[in-house]
Amino acid sequence: MEPPWEIELELRRHIESCACTCDHMGYGNYMDYQVAPAAHPCICRAITSPHAHAAVPEGMTFPGSIPDVAERCGRWAPDSLSASASGSSDEKPTPRRPRWKIALAGLVVLAGLGAALALPLILGSGGRATSEQRLTTVRRMLRDFPLVDGHNDLAWNVRKFLHNKIGDFNLSAGLEGLEPWARSRWSHTDIPRLRLGQVGAQFWSAYVPCGARDKDAVQLALEQMDVIKRIVDMNAAHLALVTDASELLEAHRDGRIASLIGVEGGHALGDSLAVLRAFYQLGARYLTVTHTCDNRWARAAGTSGGLTEFGRAVVREMNRLGMIVDLSHAGEETARDALETTQAPVVFSHSGAAAICNSSRNVPDDLLRMIAANGGVVMINFYAKLVTCGERATVEDVVAHINHVRQVAGVEHVGLGAGYDGIDAPPEGLEDVSRYPHLLAELLRDPDWSEEDVRKLAGMNVVRVLQDVERVRDQWRRAAVLPGEESAGVRSGDCVYRPA
Repeated sequence: MEPPWEIELELRRHIESCACTCDHMGYGNYMDYQVAPAAHPCICRAITSPHAHAAVPEGMTFPGSIPDVAERCGRWAPDSLSASASGSSDEKPTPRRPRWKIALAGLVVLAGLGAALALPLILGSGGRATSEQRLTTVRRMLRDFPLVDGHNDLAWNVRKFLHNKIGDFNLSAGLEGLEPWARSRWSHTDIPRLRLGQVGAQFWSAYVPCGARDKDAVQLALEQMDVIKRIVDMNAAHLALVTDASELLEAHRDGRIASLIGVEGGHALGDSLAVLRAFYQLGARYLTVTHTCDNRWARAAGTSGGLTEFGRAVVREMNRLGMIVDLSHAGEETARDALETTQAPVVFSHSGAAAICNSSRNVPDDLLRMIAANGGVVMINFYAKLVTCGERATVEDVVAHINHVRQVAGVEHVGLGAGYDGIDAPPEGLEDVSRYPHLLAELLRDPDWSEEDVRKLAGMNVVRVLQDVERVRDQWRRAAVLPGEESAGVRSGDCVYRPA
């Protein structure tokens, strides 16, 4: 066996720290190296070098701090050290022995290759990974890629509970212990829980109830957009109003929750393309073409009929503006007409799979295939009545909807649109906005779901839709397409101005 001091310092330290009894290719084991580190010039030379810290391998220890050992080295035969450093010694250097380095490098490569192959299998398939390991994987993922939710009705609760008077409304402090939020089954959202849920971007709904149709619907929409923007401004440390995909990604990089506005209910337009354009200028980035009621140009879920010619004009104007067409709540014929008219991807911002729960609010398979061809996304709703067609649901039930949309339309066409603060029966395990990571961790139990797949579902599919909608807008601008001037027809009633 080579004398302990005649071999490479790195190899010596490796052997000293290795508890095995093998002879390391003829260099012995740790029992052969029980010599005080400061007893030989080769160690002292490494320690007293200007690059001492760089020369010490990770995990290598000395009996005392580096300066202390160096001091002892300084007292030990300094003349011999300086002579060696100056090259005046007659002693010939020991030849370098690279064999161990080659073998060690090979072992490291094999170990790394094994880990690289095993980790995706463990985490992607859920094989030996625990729920905590999957959750850790998801949390790391959501730091790098945004989770985008398609629909949240917090602003409507602010109107119901506070009448939009938010001077003392502290969303950052949490609402779980604050009345009337604490006792409301419809309240699931505040900033602490959004942070726990690692929400990267949220479409806030400027909801307009059907009772306002042909009355003050436009005013209500404006007021709801206003309160959303004020809530964002009041919580600027956590929220950022964004209007396009690049701003969304930038806000996520900055550690803030990108906040987008979606107007819910086509009746909020008052049958006016000018109002649609004004909504866009105020920051609205999607319009839900109907709510639970028909309007003059589109039919809602459960009713026959589709888009009128003015309804098609609304879709075209949204393409021109760069606003997403949202088909949640729309009737099947309305959705088909919109998909035939649009030149940009559409979304269902908070819907499910009709094959799992046969509700008129959910999307049948033939429309799922049309969504795939269009490049759009169905964002899965968490309302139990749309998940199981019953009063209760679980995480697994939501996963069933996600998997069905994936199976029919593809993983590029499914997203999340929980509908929190607009539902009173969320699934068990998905009680509020803090629970999104647990849903994604559940998906990673399935070998068919890779991390890349989960990133797409979580938000990147919707980011792509935004980018594609913006691309169509830019193409139409270059083509100098003019704003639409179509009309839904003459309106009647006491609420309509008539010139003298």
